[in-house]
Amino acid sequence: MTIERIVRIVAGFFVMLSLALGVETSPLFVSSYFLFFTAFVGLNLFQSGFTKFCPLDSILAKMGVKGGCC
Repeated sequence: MTIERIVRIVAGFFVMLSLALGVETSPLFVSSYFLFFTAFVGLNLFQSGFTKFCPLDSILAKMGVKGGCC
């Protein structure tokens, strides 16, 4: 599995988890403050599209996970 694929999987998981914990109609609701984490993940994805800097990308590269084919 490549770095890019892992980053997408982790980001998607965090968005789904924070929505489940932050939306009041969810059976897993804890606090609406979890929606700030959803915004953080979205903003990080947005900025990484322009700057090509992603903290998880750097961490995975140091752990030896291979990058994409391009």
